[in-house]
Parts: sequence; C-alpha cells; structure tokens
Amino acid sequence: MAQISTPQPSTARALDAAAPLREAVRVPSTDLAAATDLLRGATDVTLLAHVTPDADALGSALALGLVLHRRGAAVRVSFGAPDETPESLRWLDSAGLVVPADAVPPAADLLVTVDCSSVDRLGRLGGLVEATVAGGGAVLVVDHHASNTRFGTHHVVDDGAEATTVLVAALLDELGIPLDADLARCLYAGLVTDTGSFQRARPATHALAARLIEAGADPAVAARELFGNHPFAFLRMLGAVLGRAELEPDAAGGLGLVHTAVRLDDQAGVRVEEVESVVDIVRTTAEAEVAAVLKQAGPDTWIGSLRAAGTVDVRAVAARFGGGGHRLAAGFTAHGELPEVLDRLRDALRIPVTPASG
Repeated sequence: MAQISTPQPSTARALDAAAPLREAVRVPSTDLAAATDLLRGATDVTLLAHVTPDADALGSALALGLVLHRRGAAVRVSFGAPDETPESLRWLDSAGLVVPADAVPPAADLLVTVDCSSVDRLGRLGGLVEATVAGGGAVLVVDHHASNTRFGTHHVVDDGAEATTVLVAALLDELGIPLDADLARCLYAGLVTDTGSFQRARPATHALAARLIEAGADPAVAARELFGNHPFAFLRMLGAVLGRAELEPDAAGGLGLVHTAVRLDDQAGVRVEEVESVVDIVRTTAEAEVAAVLKQAGPDTWIGSLRAAGTVDVRAVAARFGGGGHRLAAGFTAHGELPEVLDRLRDALRIPVTPASG
C-alpha cells in the first residue's frame, strides 16, 4: 500500500510562512504556473531592470538571477542606464551577476524584465524584447505597476503588490526555493524601499519581511546601505535645491503643490541615488498634497518625480506627460524650459482629484 509522505517540520514551517503571501498576491494561478515552468527550464537568461534602477528593480532581478545561476543557467543582469550599478545597491550583487548594457546579447532564450511597466522603461535595451520574441524566445514580465502594458509573452503582474520583490518572493515559493541570506537581502531591500520603510504595507507584507529577516536579511545593514550613507556633496546639493523650493497653496485644486528643481550643476559629485532621494524630503511639506521634483537630464529635458500625501492620484498626472507609476508615487519625462514644464504640471494638476488609496 502506497504511503503518503508527511512534510518534514522545516518544510511544513516554510509552507505555513508562505501562506499569507500566496493569499495576498493577485496573480492568476495559470500565469504563475507558466512563469515557473519557464524558469525551471531556463538555461540562458537575461534579466533587465528599468533604467536608473532602484532597490526594488535590481533586488528583484538579482534574487531571480541568483536562483537561476545556482541551478546552472547562464545568467546576466543589466539595465539601460547608467553605465554602472548605483553605489548604494552594489552590496546586493553577491554573485557578480550584473554586466554592462554593452555586454548584453542582442536577443535571449529567456528575457525577464522586472519592475518595468513598458518597453520604454528599459531604455536602450528595449530592443531586446522584440528581438527575443522574433528569435523564438520568451519574455517574462514581472511587475507591480497598474500602468503595465503587458508587453511580454508571459506575465506575473499585480498592481496590488507593494513591490516587485513581493512577486519575486511568490515565484520563489512556487519554485520551492528556500530563502537564504543572499536572496533575503535582495528581496528585503526592494520591500523596504517601495513600501516607504513599511509605511505602505499590508499584514502579508510584514509577514514577508519577517520571513526575510529570519532568513538572514539585516534591517540595520539595509537601512545604512540604502538610506544612511551620503557623500558630503549631497549636503551642498540638498541645500541649493531645497533653497529654491516653492510652495503653491492654490495648486492641485487648492490642496497645495510644493516643487523644486535639481539642475545639472547641482548634480556634480552626487550619486544618482542622492538626486532621486530629494523628492522624499520635499514630500514631507505639511502644506502640500503634491510634491514634485524636476531633475535636469539635458539642456531642455526634465525627469519629474511626483508624490502625493493621499488624495491626488499622481499616476494620472504623470500620464499627461506620457509617464506612469503608482497612485501616490509616479514619474515622467518632459522637454522644454523649466517654467514651461512647471506650467504644464500645474495644468495637469487641475484634473479632477482622484482619491489615491495606495
């Protein structure tokens, strides 16, 4: 008579710990199954984060890449810009999987994009999507943006997930991969950043954080690497940028707009992650529902970061510029003189206020 095997205590505990995540992730089971089948059979994989990757994008790519690397696949992780990994994220690449964009093959057997809502977010590596499909390869899109255009052949997309690392953790659970310190630090880095240090987190997200810490993620190290180390030039840049901040109480339907600009000369000697962090300081202005930071990327090119306190859907505002993101955090690229871009932003904020729940 055949016996039914009983899960070992460690396996049973892992399954119990993963249960809240399985229940919280809103990805069709058929999509998860198709994605895990792709990953199980992969022998050569390119994983791409979006341009100017943050901890969620790069942490997601490196966690998946590390699992595939350990299973014997040829793995490379990259992004279209900048040319090097942001300094604050280098500690995540324990296996040396990141390669320059120029070293990425023109097509892949399996291309995995993480935290990218559309092909244009891949920058100069966006052509790999079409080339991979044309060559008979598969494109797996793993993302948590509501604006995702579903540009792949396979998708693990849930706009209710607080971070793409949540979806990667769900994939690892489906694959039966136990968490260890290297995987946990990648996933925790993305989780802590995209939840605003857990200000925007559900009970299942806190449960995942507990699992990651138990597996070896160190919150103190993550906080220091991601938020606690800045060169002195950052202070000078911050002083100049905050000194030109303006508050417009009547903007955004009377809810208030605070904005500033980071000009090219402000960015000398400052890392890209420092420039990106300015909006998180500006957003603390109590008198403004919406915060905007316009970062100069060229003579007439500005990359806008938008944040909302909780009432305005800034994703809809960013969409007016061809951008996107989340309800409370979004971005866009605009061209023109700074006053012109600000006028367009004010106009976009005149759209009817949409409640932003997350």
